[in-house]
Parts: sequence; structure tokens; C-alpha cells
Amino acid sequence: MTWTERESHRQWLFTETLRLLDFGRGAVPTGRGAGWLDDDGVVDGSQPVFTWVTARMAHVYSLGHLLGVPGSREVASRAIDALRTSLHDQEYGGWYASLAPDGTPDTTKSAYAHAFVVLAASTASVAGLDGARDLLDEALGVLDTRFWEPAAGLHADEWDRTWTTLDPYRGVNANMHAVEALLAAGDATGQAGWHERAAVIADRVVARASVNDWRIPEHFDAGWAPRPELNADRPDDPFKPYGATVGHGLEWARLLLQVDAALATQPGRSPGTLVPAARALYEGAVRDGWSVDGAPGFVYTTDWSGAPVVHTRMHWVVAEAIGAAAALHQVSGETRYAQDYARWWDYAAVCLIDRGRGSWHHELDQSNVPGSEVWPGKPDLYHAFQATLLPLLPLAPGLAVAVRDGLAVPGQGGQR
Repeated sequence: MTWTERESHRQWLFTETLRLLDFGRGAVPTGRGAGWLDDDGVVDGSQPVFTWVTARMAHVYSLGHLLGVPGSREVASRAIDALRTSLHDQEYGGWYASLAPDGTPDTTKSAYAHAFVVLAASTASVAGLDGARDLLDEALGVLDTRFWEPAAGLHADEWDRTWTTLDPYRGVNANMHAVEALLAAGDATGQAGWHERAAVIADRVVARASVNDWRIPEHFDAGWAPRPELNADRPDDPFKPYGATVGHGLEWARLLLQVDAALATQPGRSPGTLVPAARALYEGAVRDGWSVDGAPGFVYTTDWSGAPVVHTRMHWVVAEAIGAAAALHQVSGETRYAQDYARWWDYAAVCLIDRGRGSWHHELDQSNVPGSEVWPGKPDLYHAFQATLLPLLPLAPGLAVAVRDGLAVPGQGGQR
């Protein structure tokens, strides 16, 4: 019997779910949006209010409401209201990147932030939050009309406020989160076209990775030509790191299986199409990233030969490893994925979960000592929170509908 089949482990996961929700409960104290949480879960007023953080909190606490956790709806509603008002550009449309502590907006319009607005609005729509469906319709419209590049089958990355100047940089990170968002939007709206668009993006990324030893090229120019040496001089950039990002290989592995499951009943696409690619991405990330420098943990990035570049351990990478291993075990039934799943949770429990101050340490150094070189504080519940849900739910529909409808992984007893 695997861990996810044991009621005791399922209860442990739910306890961790509740612990994370409790830690972030004060993240949205006002209508401006979600604050940046410090190591104790207190809003750091010196940091901006970011749209992507606010959207992630709206998503997490909408799921908390669907799970029946009292108080979650209020947090999610405040975050949704901020996305409809203070973080929304009422003049030109779309969403600011952030608000400075004095309220001044960073008027950059990024696909990354907009993808998270779509995700938040999708989950909040399923949860029945006021204004969420209107927000979703607008966010999907902006993502489609402003960022989607049909010839490439991918989204552009960044506009200025007035939608006049498009940055020449193109990137995969925003497209990865767009896949998750579009799957959620298809579930929330019942419009299968959003699932199909997610599949187009996934196919493009697989095609690039498959000829690059399953290391995903992340950075491109305006014509979608690869820029493999981008940020070689600052390789630990939090959003555009140099080289191959180990955690993204893991995250894409899980997303490919979710795309596959969402499209399983669609005409013209055979079930299991993306499973071999998901396996290859996962195995490549584990090969390159896990315990390759003399200590447990996943390194952050590697060069194009697979050698470690940034040895820092990020909490979100382990969270994505957990989700990917669970998804691969669900698809294949193979014991090795269940063993990996247990190994990743053991590491998280020993090194990342902060029992004293709450949540997870967001960053560890090469010796697994907590640090803050890239990510100060603990602003993000999203990755760790999803790691507690994904192992227990089917690959399709997505988290919100699965939680709402009380679904569980086929063949496993009990439901949340």
C-alpha cells in the first residue's frame, strides 16, 4: 500500500493543508491586495503588493473555502476585490505588476501576472465568490488578445501600460503558468477551447525540450529563437535564471499529465500522448537536480550539460517534485514513483517545513540551512499548498472542481 492510499497519510496531508492556511490568513489585510509575508507570517510593509502573490492567495483561499475551512472565503474575497480594483488598470485594462508601499503602481503588464489572475478568477468562480466570473471573462480576454501569439503557439511576455510597446523577450515561465490557468479556466467555464490552447503550449515546449536532452530552454528573443546564455552573469535571477531550471522540469511533467487527462475525451487526441514526455522531463530533472552536490535536495539550476550552477534549494522545487511523482504514480501505478513521492515528503518534513514559525522555509543553502538570497520571507503558500492536494485528487478535472465535487484519486478510499 502506498502512502496516498493510507488514511493516516491523507490525514497528515490535510493537517498540513490547514497549517498553511492558518499561516497565511493575515496576508490580505486591506483592499490593496496580498502583502509579502515575513518568516512569521506578518506582512512586510516595505515590500510591494504584487499581483501574482495576490492572485495566488485568491486561488489558495478559494480552495480553502471549497474545502470547508472557515474564514477562507473572506481572505479569498478580499484578494479578488483587489484584483478587480486597486491592482486593475481602470484606464487601459489589464493588471499592474504591483503597487509600491506608497501606492504607486508598477504599470508593467506581464503574462506571468495575468496568467495568475486567470487562475485566481477560475478557482474563485468555482467557489462562487462575488465578481469572480466577470473577472475571469476579462482576464481571459486580455490574455488572449494582448499576449497570445498564434504563429508561435505561445504567449508573449510583457507590455507597457498602454499596450503600445511589447518587450522583445519571450519566455516559457509565463507560458507554463498559463497552461495551469487555461486548464482551470476550461473547467470553470466549460469551454474546452481553453484546454486545447493549453495543449498547444504544452506541445511547443515538449518539442523544444525533446531535442535538448529534456532540459527546457526558457528564454527567447522576439522571434522565438533561443537565448541559452541569458543571465549567465546573474544566474540566480528569481524569474529568469540562467540555464535549465530543475523545478520547471518537474512542474511541466505534472502539467503535461493534467493536459493529457483534460483532453482524454477530445476527438483527434489519443489518451496518453504526453505521458512519455512527462516521464522524460521528470527523470531528467531528478537526474540533474537531486543530491548532485553532496547533500540532499534539488539544486535550483544547471547548465546545458546538466552541471549545477545555482546550488540553492528552493521550497517550490520539492513541492513540484511531490506533485509530479504523485501524478506519474497515478498514471502508471509504478512503485518507483510512490517511493520518490515518499522521499520528497521526507525531505520536506526534515528540511523545509518550519514547525516553529509556520509554513515552509522558502530557500535553503547548499547545506540545507535556511537562507534569503533569492526569496526573503515566506510570501507564497501556492506551491506547498498544492502539494498537499494534488496527491489525493484526479488529474482532471483540476483542483477547484475536484475539491468542489468531492473527487478522489480513482481506486483510493475516502474523500476530503
